[in-house]
Amino acid sequence: MDKIIIFDTTLRDGEQAPGASLNQKEKLEIAQALTHLGVDIIEAGFPISSKGDFEAVNAVAKAIKGPAICGLARAIKKDIDAAYEAIKLSRKPRIHVFLATSKIHMKYKLKKAEDEILRLAIESVKYAKKYCSDIEFSPEDASRSEREFLFQVVEEVISAGATTVNIPDTVGYTEPAEYGDLIKSIKENVPNINQAIISVHCHNDLGLAVANSLEAIKMGARQVECTINGIGERAGNASMEEVVMAIKTRKDIFQGIATRIHTEQIYKVSRLVSKLTGFVVAPNKAIVGGNAFRHEAGIHQDGILKERSTYEIIKPEDVGFTGTGIVLGKHSGRHAL
Repeated sequence: MDKIIIFDTTLRDGEQAPGASLNQKEKLEIAQALTHLGVDIIEAGFPISSKGDFEAVNAVAKAIKGPAICGLARAIKKDIDAAYEAIKLSRKPRIHVFLATSKIHMKYKLKKAEDEILRLAIESVKYAKKYCSDIEFSPEDASRSEREFLFQVVEEVISAGATTVNIPDTVGYTEPAEYGDLIKSIKENVPNINQAIISVHCHNDLGLAVANSLEAIKMGARQVECTINGIGERAGNASMEEVVMAIKTRKDIFQGIATRIHTEQIYKVSRLVSKLTGFVVAPNKAIVGGNAFRHEAGIHQDGILKERSTYEIIKPEDVGFTGTGIVLGKHSGRHAL
């Protein structure tokens, strides 16, 4: 099977959702749950951002065995230093460096020209490479970047030592066909792309984060950055449980592709993240919503009592959902009763 690497950023991007702050104990509890779930990489935080975040990332790196532990850093030496100090005790440390490459970010946020951005990207990857071998680079706002410049940046950071290149749809602007074409174009126009794993990090501002991530997989991406319950900045990130279950359910489309996620743990981890962040899972949320496997309409109830596959494409137990799926309400009929 062709493995999709699940890079969970619940503890970093997920925690950046307004109101979702987690203390060290809570971060550790979620990290342990993610380990049992089977994620490949845990992005534990942004160590330079605060003393508390540094200590939490450090605690996760010390305690967690199995997944790689990743720390985020801007393309600045002090950020990279802090990221490594926080994760260095992990058995599998990863430093994730990011730098914006879109014209709007370069002009208004960074106030830097393309040649300077390129230089900083190369230098930061080389600097991070001195600390550990597993380096990820993200050209922030890649989906709104000029393609030729993006190709150049990706090629140069791989030459500098990046082992994973992440292509973020930072503001959730793109749509599946466009994003898939971007991933395809990177594969066709970056000569050394086979020396790195292509990763994707999609936001949900237009409700397309999961669709964009899945389209990218079809086009050759082999790492997906996602969060439990899809929490994250603004409208959130690609929902891990939706990406994983789409791959598992639609094997006809994602032939020969699989993740290492123990899907029967999904519901439990979803509820843990909901409890610790205080973010209630909407009843109609795909895969983990309270109504995802419940039926009130009489026709549906009659159908699933005869054959569950009539109205359920996923077995509730496959994601750890327990309890009855029959709800008696005004739409119910005698079969349900």
